[in-house]
This record gives sequence, C-alpha cells and structure tokens, in this order.
Amino acid sequence: MLSAFKPGDDTLTNLELARRTGLAKATVTRLTHTLRYLGYLSNCSETGRFRLHPHVLSLGYPVLASLDIRQIARPAMQELADYSGGTVSLGARDMLHIIFVERVRNRSVVTLPLDVGSCIPIATTSSGRAYIAAISENERAKLLSEIQAAYPQNWPRLKRGIEAACEEYNKFGYCSTIGDWEPNINGVGVPLRLSDGQVLAFTCGGPSSRIQPGMIQDLGERLKQLAEGVQMVRLSSSASFGAGR
Repeated sequence: MLSAFKPGDDTLTNLELARRTGLAKATVTRLTHTLRYLGYLSNCSETGRFRLHPHVLSLGYPVLASLDIRQIARPAMQELADYSGGTVSLGARDMLHIIFVERVRNRSVVTLPLDVGSCIPIATTSSGRAYIAAISENERAKLLSEIQAAYPQNWPRLKRGIEAACEEYNKFGYCSTIGDWEPNINGVGVPLRLSDGQVLAFTCGGPSSRIQPGMIQDLGERLKQLAEGVQMVRLSSSASFGAGR
C-alpha cells in the first residue's frame, strides 16, 4: 500500500490506491484507516485524500543505518562525481528495480532529480545490469524470468541489452548504458560484493552533455577502483573490529 505512492504524488484517494494496488476498495479503506492510525499516512478530512506521513522514514532508517558501506564509500563517490561532472550512486536490488541507498552529485549540478530512496529499472540501467552480471547463474536465470514475465512485449530488446552487458562485464569488469534507460542519459556501473554475500552496485552517470560515450572506459576503470578500494577499507575495518574484541 505504501509503495503505491510514487515520487511526485502529493495525495491519493482510496479509489486511486485501489487501482494501483489491485485491491478491493473496501480492503484499501480498511488498510488506509489502519495506516493512518499507526502514523504512516495522514489525510485531509474534507477531501478524503491521503499522503505519506514523515513517520514512514522510520521504516527505512534501520536499513540505511546498518549499511556502513555508505559512510565508507561517500568520500570516494564524491571525488568521482566531481571528476566526472555527473552523479555517483550506490544501489541495492528492490525486486525489479535498483533502489539508491547513497547518492552524490558533482558540485556544479544544481538539482538532483533522483535521491536516496529513488528506484530505477534493473533491466535497462548500468547499475541494474552490473548487478545482473555479478550474481550467480541460478539467481540470474530466476531474475531474468521475472523480468520476462513483467515485460513480455519488451523482453527481446531487454534480453539483448542484458546479454550485451554481461559480455561487457566479463571483458572489462563494468557495464555501460548509452541512452538505454533514457535517451539522453549515459552511465557505467560496477558491482560490489559484500562479505555476507549481498551484491550492491555503483554507478556513475548523467546527461549525455556531461557523461559522453568517450568517457565511459575511463569512468568504468575509476569506478572499479572505487569499488575495490571501498571493499578493502570495509574488510580492514571488520578485521580491526574483530581483533579488538
């Protein structure tokens, strides 16, 4: 129910929520009543429309707080963002999307359309494809089946893009997208494997006016170095903590 609210939504009615979730309107009415009671929704008594309450942030905070990798990675991410002229993000899989858990921008970028908590497609973005290329064959086969089921009409095109990305990753260690997600957006992504088996993904990207195709190889290599450096720092920190116990 809460995920039915999308960026740009101010308020939604029970009917709009029912359409987005596929639930019966009576069920939605009960759920919105409960969520309002718990503090996750607020509503206007005159219009009957609901909006997310800031209390929903309490749901995601424990997850972000547990990802110490964000604090470790942020300085290097900012350095690469300043060098590239674009944005650098760290994301984790959320079903068929990558959700940003950390994101920095070049200091000359005035606005940041997507921020922490924003989601991008896993099948057409450099970070999503880097994630796909890095997981096991069994995990990849299952994920690709889910993508095919969700986007049957676009599957041939998506499959070609993912297969090309996996080949690129096997050859160079990164995945690039030139206008695949959005016509004027270019990016390059690399995976980050954590010691607990979780796979995250770094990406460096931006408008084609800033991130040009000729920059991809250089940024890909720098992003690989960033991921390797972050991984080494994290392993060193974990080892120091274990030795001090």
